[in-house]
Amino acid sequence: MQPLASHTPLIVQIVGYKNTGKTTLVCRLTERFKQAGYKVGTIKRDAHDFQIDHPGTDTWKHQAAGADITAITSSKRTAIMKANFESLEQLIAQMSEADVILVEGFKDAAYPKIITIRSALDCELLQQLKNPLAAAVWTEAASAAAASSAVPVFDINQIDQLFQTALSLINVNL
Repeated sequence: MQPLASHTPLIVQIVGYKNTGKTTLVCRLTERFKQAGYKVGTIKRDAHDFQIDHPGTDTWKHQAAGADITAITSSKRTAIMKANFESLEQLIAQMSEADVILVEGFKDAAYPKIITIRSALDCELLQQLKNPLAAAVWTEAASAAAASSAVPVFDINQIDQLFQTALSLINVNL
């Protein structure tokens, strides 16, 4: 594990269109960073209204009664639910103990991005998005991505290479 400067977390976004492997890639990179000894936080952007709690549970009843913030804790985990939107910066600020934060989505944010490419049409993201770091591509889009990208292009299953590319940012920021 390489040390981080003044405990500023490494933040990498995983972005792409729907069904391009973003969640799987976040999970695989999380596993890889954990194997290397890093404390990892993840943030997911959901374009829809989501329900984290289920009707009938005590915390659901708290929220239904109008609680603005509800917390639940057990011997193994804690969750805090808020009845309001929070920006990516606010979410990141709440992960102060993380060494690495992997962000799924938030295409407009300026953090380094691994862009998932499933088809040649997805390659437009390589020019449209700010701060591309690498492309994680499906086999059918590999040649199109390589032709239209100024960043390294890896097969979506090349987790070690994607991990090393993200990790290289630590040396840049030291």
